[in-house]
Amino acid sequence: MSAYNHSGDIWPDTDGNHINAHGGGILKYNDTYYWFGEHKSDHTSDALVGVTCYASEDLHNWRNLGVALSVVDEKGHDIERGCILERPKVIYNKVTGKFCMWFHLELKGKGYNAARYGVAVSDKPEGPYSFLYSKRANAGKYPIEFGEKEIAALNALNPSDYKKWWTPEWLEAVRKGLFIKRDFKSGQMSRDMTLYVDDDGKAYHIFSSEDNLTLHIAELTDDYLHHTGRYTRVAPAGHNEAPAIFKKDGTYWMITSGCTGWKPNEARMFSATSIWGPWMQHPNPCVGPKAEITFGGQSTFILPYQDGYIFMADIWRPRHPSDARYIWLPIEFQDGKPVIRWQE
Repeated sequence: MSAYNHSGDIWPDTDGNHINAHGGGILKYNDTYYWFGEHKSDHTSDALVGVTCYASEDLHNWRNLGVALSVVDEKGHDIERGCILERPKVIYNKVTGKFCMWFHLELKGKGYNAARYGVAVSDKPEGPYSFLYSKRANAGKYPIEFGEKEIAALNALNPSDYKKWWTPEWLEAVRKGLFIKRDFKSGQMSRDMTLYVDDDGKAYHIFSSEDNLTLHIAELTDDYLHHTGRYTRVAPAGHNEAPAIFKKDGTYWMITSGCTGWKPNEARMFSATSIWGPWMQHPNPCVGPKAEITFGGQSTFILPYQDGYIFMADIWRPRHPSDARYIWLPIEFQDGKPVIRWQE
């Protein structure tokens, strides 16, 4: 095995098989890194297996630890075999001693209409994880920036006035909370997602909501298994997905993608000095060949490593999902801003 992995190549595990952990994230626990991701089959992106787990001490040689969370064969179950289960992330709760997994879930046979998050828990990093529940986010709650004035403006919106999407008037209505109002009782949509644990131990669920038009950052309860009901909106009507987040010198940085299905597009970047915002958008942080399409990939996670950070992305292969590849690149800083430069 070579001393380095090249982004975009087959990445064999210690058994010689291409690592099958897509849309993933990494947890460091003690001296071991655990890589969790979607198990992709050869001909479908539907979940036929579940969430896989790999372990490594050097971030290069990965041992396949098997299935951390298995789909089930019970008809009608939330994670029935054939559901859509994407972007699993695991965080460790130092108080409860539990490993907490969150993921984007779509119910079997319902397309992308469910727009839920799912939660599972384990006593060991590699699992097995026990599925707890799935639901939509923050039902009956307004974002923290909505005071009386914003709620009055939202209540004045009439969905029947905005049947045609993508007009300037419709986009402005989305910014004011058209879809917040629509989904207020049932809960806000939750699709592409990540988790983040801050320096103070507070954890956050960051996800695409409002038909992928607006990102939400939602605070988690102290056990990391539920929302507290506090959340904020980032880039309303900006059409972002695939969030990945890190913090350096007191500034939060978030890298996202546009929404073009499986096709790659130009990365976006946001920053804030508080997790609650305000968030400011910056130009594409990628530099080099194919920078305008994120080197052919889509962000999934940012891994703190030693004194720096590693940008992780997926090169999707929708016609042969299990052949999807990985991009791992160091994040550099120029003039205080992150730069992701293509490297062989």
